[in-house]
Amino acid sequence: MRDWLSRARILVPEPGLPALCVALLILLTTTTARADSEPCEPRVFEEARFTVCTIDPTVHEIVLYTTDEDGRAYAGFSRLPQERDGAPLVFAMNAGMYHADLSPVGLHIEEGEEIKAISTRPGPGNFHMLPNGVFYMQDGTVGVATSQDFLARGISPDLATQSGPMLVIDGALHPRFIADSTSLRRRNGVCVGDDGVVHFAISEGRVNFHLFARLFRDDLGCRNALYLDGSMSSLHAPALGRSDAIRPMGPIIAAYPKRP
Repeated sequence: MRDWLSRARILVPEPGLPALCVALLILLTTTTARADSEPCEPRVFEEARFTVCTIDPTVHEIVLYTTDEDGRAYAGFSRLPQERDGAPLVFAMNAGMYHADLSPVGLHIEEGEEIKAISTRPGPGNFHMLPNGVFYMQDGTVGVATSQDFLARGISPDLATQSGPMLVIDGALHPRFIADSTSLRRRNGVCVGDDGVVHFAISEGRVNFHLFARLFRDDLGCRNALYLDGSMSSLHAPALGRSDAIRPMGPIIAAYPKRP
C-alpha cells in the first residue's frame, strides 16, 4: 500500500484523506485491469486442486467457437483468434460435448445463429444423465438452466451451449451423484453466481461428480451449475502460461476484455 500512496501523492500533494482516496482509486483500477487480463487462479477445495476462471460479462466479451470461416473445426486453442477488436484472448475452455467429427451434441448458438438444435431425447452417457442443461447469454445476461427450464422459459439467447449432466439444480446436487463414487475423472464445468459473474472450473486431478458439484455449490456459491466434459477437459490461460492440448475438441468458449 505504501507504493500506492507514493503514487497518489504525485497527483495530490497535500497529505491526508484526498491522497488516500486517490490511492484507493489507483489500486481499484489496477486490480480491475489485472482481473480482466488474469481471470484464472488456483483453488483448493476439500484437498482437491482446481483452477477457477472468473469471467465478468460486464467487462469481458464471451464468445463461443466451433468452426472457422472455411468450416474447419478449431479443434484446439492454438487456432482461435488471439485478438477480438484489438483485445487479447485471456481465457478459453472446452464447452459442451461433441461428436467424433467435433460437431456439438446438443444446442449450440453463436452470435445469435443456431448451429445445432437443443436435444431432449434420451440416450447413454453423461450428456443424457438427465437433467442436463444449457449455459447461455441473452442481452448480456448469463445463466445456467436445465434444458427443460430453458425451453419452458422461451429463452432466445445470443450464445448457448448444451451439455450434461447438471451438477447443481436450484441448490441441490444432481440426484444420481454418490458421495463416495469411485468414478474419478478430470472434469470441467460452469456456473453463474448471484452477482451475474461466470465461474468456469477445471479439476487438476481426478474427482468424482459429487465433489465437483460441491465445489460449485459450497465453495463458489452457485445455485445452478453445468458439467461441460471430462478426461479431455482443457484450459487456455495465458496469464498462467498454460494452454492444454490433450486431444482435438469441439465447441470452445473464450473471453476477451471489452474495450471502453
